[in-house]
Amino acid sequence: MKNIFKYLGLPVLMVGLFWSCEDLDVPITTQLTPDVFPQNSTQYIQTAGPVYAAFRGDFAFSWWWSQSLTTDEAILPARGGNWFDNRGYACQHYHDWTPDNGVGPWGWAEGVIGTSNQAISILNTAMPAGTEKSTMISELKTMRAISYFMLMDSYGGVPLDTVYGDFSSKARSTRTEVFNFIESELKKAIPNLNAASGITTYGRPNKQTANALLAKLYLNAGVYTGTQRYNDCVAACDQVISSGLYAVEPRATYLQMFYPNNGPQMKEFIFAVPYDPVATTVGYNGQMYHARYDVPRSERAKFGLPFTPSAPRSTLPEFYANFNDANDIRNKQWLTGLQYMNDGVTPVRVTTTKKGYDQFYAGSDGGAAYTYQVELTPNIVLRQNPALFDCGNDEIAWNMGYRNIKFYPDASSTSRNQNNDVPFLRYSDVLLMKAEAILRGGNETMGHTAISLVNMIRSNRTTSAAWTSVTLEQLYQERCRELAWEAWHRNDMIRYGKYEGSWGFKTNAETYRRVFPIPTYARVLNPALTQNEGYPN
Repeated sequence: MKNIFKYLGLPVLMVGLFWSCEDLDVPITTQLTPDVFPQNSTQYIQTAGPVYAAFRGDFAFSWWWSQSLTTDEAILPARGGNWFDNRGYACQHYHDWTPDNGVGPWGWAEGVIGTSNQAISILNTAMPAGTEKSTMISELKTMRAISYFMLMDSYGGVPLDTVYGDFSSKARSTRTEVFNFIESELKKAIPNLNAASGITTYGRPNKQTANALLAKLYLNAGVYTGTQRYNDCVAACDQVISSGLYAVEPRATYLQMFYPNNGPQMKEFIFAVPYDPVATTVGYNGQMYHARYDVPRSERAKFGLPFTPSAPRSTLPEFYANFNDANDIRNKQWLTGLQYMNDGVTPVRVTTTKKGYDQFYAGSDGGAAYTYQVELTPNIVLRQNPALFDCGNDEIAWNMGYRNIKFYPDASSTSRNQNNDVPFLRYSDVLLMKAEAILRGGNETMGHTAISLVNMIRSNRTTSAAWTSVTLEQLYQERCRELAWEAWHRNDMIRYGKYEGSWGFKTNAETYRRVFPIPTYARVLNPALTQNEGYPN
């Protein structure tokens, strides 16, 4: 078991110390004051800890769901009434969510921002001037900028609030104003952020975290502000590349990059969220349940899991179609077709009844025993009740959909929470961003071309021949292969103009849904908030 506190330097008891709420509109307060705490380097680190605990809190939930279930990458249908959850997942697939569904990371990201404001305020008062203070404050401001990026990407314009203790209602700044704020905060932070990578900065932002996020910002600038910034994207990517701190993981270790024992040794991780099953904290979830959602119920023994997975989540044929190279190691992140134990020979078998296998079986011997080899099928069929997004409650239904096990099941965890750290910014993404910026009109630099950058990655992923040219569509498909299940697909689909397409059962092409509605609960707490265009006020 890894210990995330070893990386973050955060004693367990202090992680939840300042937790109070998860909304900027409700005061986040503590009885502790700089008169009594913090007063030394260890306590300064403890003061920063709640920001990282808050960020880990819902990263694998509200962020992942909204960035993947709203795309062709993932679907979570009901199966015999299980997982319908008041249509919470169906609305994300059909693109018919409302302000009452609360889709997106609003409450969580605001909570991180509020906690950041509190920690920054305390440390600004308590810490003596010097390098330690400059670095720590810059790290916290970068975490706040990341959270604002998530809000801006998801909702457009949002309130800008950087003053701890000011709990007045604030109107939304424009999306361009938020973009400019994020850009300014990151640029100001970079000179003071740590230049190192690896265990000394793992789980906290360093200089290249800020540069990689600037690259994301600039690549999507046309979406966010209407002004393209492709040369700025190239320049930000070049800062990461020229640092010499990162490298593309070779084909032999690509899959291990996402294993339960991953961590600061991974050469591609620029900024990752550390997870540890024992690190749940007061006020935050802090859990990562990929195996629970993605592993078929029938494969508990195959992966040695101490719990039976719920198995509701799968991909769609439209997304899986991108995995069309038989020589690509990235194919192995999927469970498809007939299933075997890890020896590759012993079939995974389930014994049930004929009616348990197929609830629509009409024979008189429906109660007779029936044993079959598990076969995962690509299509999702709402054969029980389309109105309830329901595939049925039998073995056929539970085996619908190919499953992603990129974040490999953690057999050591007894709580369903996994040890796998989750990357937010990764080096291969930086290379793909630079390639895309060049294809869209940015300048070639450092001897790189779009095709040379793409082949840097592909040469470490497939034994197939190198590409001799690349189009934007091919680059989009490569991003699908490389970044599957890493919560960037919605961002990509919007930038490529594909978010209004049809996939699965979704046909809605309303362009205003490129941003989510401001949640009803947020507008109740903050009456100054206006609703996004297209949604009911």
